[in-house]
Amino acid sequence: MKAVFIAYNQAHVDDVQTALKRSGIRGFTRWEEVQGEESRGGEPHLGTHAWPGKNMSTMVIIDDMKVEELLSRLKELDKSAEMMGLRAFVWNIEECI
Repeated sequence: MKAVFIAYNQAHVDDVQTALKRSGIRGFTRWEEVQGEESRGGEPHLGTHAWPGKNMSTMVIIDDMKVEELLSRLKELDKSAEMMGLRAFVWNIEECI
């Protein structure tokens, strides 16, 4: 099992949800209005007057074999609007209940 944590501009919410559905992933946890600044040069999303954009985050726990398909969909989404920002991180899940 793997955990995939996805941080993205709030404008991507429907596209991220579509990527999950098309990858056959149903369960998820979503955080709204998270703040951040990416390390590769995009604008900060801090929800302030100076930096009004906001991020969201979604985490899924999925079978190892679904990771590649999901990451491929997310990479395409990120390429379509690189300055908006989208990152995905994958961790091993050792146990779950």
